[in-house]
Amino acid sequence: MRPSLAYRITLPIVVWAILMATAGVIIARYLFERQLLRQHEGYLLSQAHILARQLEDLRQEGDTVRVRSVLVEYSRSIEAWVAIYDLNGGIKLEEWGESWTFPRLDRVRALAQTVSVSNEVRVNLFRSPFGQLLMATVPLHDDTLTTELLRVAIFVDEGGQTLKTITYSLVLLGMIAVVTALGIALLVSRWVTAPLHHLTESISHLPNNETSLEIAQHRKDEIGQLAQAFSVMAGELRSQIEALATERVQFDAVLEYMTDGVVIVDAEGKVRLMNPAAERLFEARPDGCIGKSLIEVVRHHQLVDLWQKSLANDRQYNLTLEMTPNRLFVQAIATPLGGTLKGNVLLVIQDLTRVRRLETVRRDFISNVSHELRTPLATLKALTETLQEGALEDPLMARRFLEQMDKEIDNMTQLVRELLELSRIESGKVPLNRQPIPPSVLLENAASRMRLQAERVGLALEVLTDPDLPMVLADRERIEQVLINLLHNAIKFTPPGGRIELGAQRREGEVVFYVKDTGVGISPESLPRIFERFYKADQSRSGGGTGLGLSIARHTVEAHGGRIWAESEVNRGSTFFFSLPIANP
Repeated sequence: MRPSLAYRITLPIVVWAILMATAGVIIARYLFERQLLRQHEGYLLSQAHILARQLEDLRQEGDTVRVRSVLVEYSRSIEAWVAIYDLNGGIKLEEWGESWTFPRLDRVRALAQTVSVSNEVRVNLFRSPFGQLLMATVPLHDDTLTTELLRVAIFVDEGGQTLKTITYSLVLLGMIAVVTALGIALLVSRWVTAPLHHLTESISHLPNNETSLEIAQHRKDEIGQLAQAFSVMAGELRSQIEALATERVQFDAVLEYMTDGVVIVDAEGKVRLMNPAAERLFEARPDGCIGKSLIEVVRHHQLVDLWQKSLANDRQYNLTLEMTPNRLFVQAIATPLGGTLKGNVLLVIQDLTRVRRLETVRRDFISNVSHELRTPLATLKALTETLQEGALEDPLMARRFLEQMDKEIDNMTQLVRELLELSRIESGKVPLNRQPIPPSVLLENAASRMRLQAERVGLALEVLTDPDLPMVLADRERIEQVLINLLHNAIKFTPPGGRIELGAQRREGEVVFYVKDTGVGISPESLPRIFERFYKADQSRSGGGTGLGLSIARHTVEAHGGRIWAESEVNRGSTFFFSLPIANP
């Protein structure tokens, strides 16, 4: 961990204080030591001069006995070594203090021999195992001539205790100075770092709390300038974050409501983004796709091959395939991404199932219309050619052919009329005159129009109605046409001796009409498709219809807000139902 700013401020100050205190102690000790040494030198030299004058006075008086006693008394009083040398360097007389030992005496005598013989007053300093030695040399005069030399030597160990005391005092003062410097350093570091800590805390709470940052901006020092810079930067960041958040919301909304599936795959084949449309296409869980491999999510090797091809060649490729088991037709477009998303591939999956089915319906529609028109046209062509080849000369034959031609033209007219009607209903361009009407009226009107046709083929037509049924909201003419179409089919596919039942029942918020017969029935395979255009469950028993009646009925009922369905068993009959909303529920 990096040291804090307070530590980096305090440490140099404390180190500087320690160095200064140490240097101060060393210098002061040296100066004190020099001062003590000078004091000893001055003291020794003054004592030597005093002794020299005494000895000169005694020699002038001729009292040589008194000279030795003075030397003894002097040496013991100051614990010194005192010697009188001749000018040749020989010792004539010496005395020493009681504390002096022979090793010390030998050392002093040896050091004294190193001092040159002259009539100069001098003080020499020697260092020895016994301590520092000061030796003063003073000439002894006889009248005006120097005849002998007086040497006085002392060890200055007595000053060591004073020096130690002074040293201890200096160290103590140095420690006090260091502690004082530490306190000052702490105060300085706190004075410097406290605004920074305050500024840091203020910045960490942005953008929720800007009050502290505003307070810091009012400072006139560098901290205030720093706070102002941070305030400007915070404003710019806030604007950028808001802009990014807005863009992210827009981006998420686009992905959320796109009908095309979007998948982003990285270079390792891991899914990094997947929108809800893609999740629905691949039946993937919303929380279980990100981070998984592409093959785990899509489960289609063709899409994985498409991704690998786009990634390897850095080009856009597309592919159309059928996805099982739902039989979805999709178009996948793989686009390599650039910039910061380099190495990622964008997969856009478009569901073309509805387009494919519409194309199939269109193709089937054209095929069915062509088929329905081709038969009557072929018949008309054959009849025309027959008439041209001579049948026109036979009145009876010609009349029969013309009646057949008229019938085929009616069939084509009916086909075109029903196609136009279906087209108008599907496009919503047919106005519905919906009014409240009793269900019994609709049932009776339809039954009365189809009863004679049913009786001609030996069928019983029965109407079951409840007079208490609520009125329905319907276009009377069009709903009656729906009932007539259903009755027409029931009559067509019910063998003679059968029975047809027409009725209505009330259910929640609606009235359900039904047409039930005892006819040939519809196979389970054909039942889901009977309301498609031109679909005929059994071409051999279709009776020459257009195949549009049930499709028109479905669109008419749905335009009324109802629904239509059928139930059937082969060789046991069919029941067709449709519902209409109640007029006043």
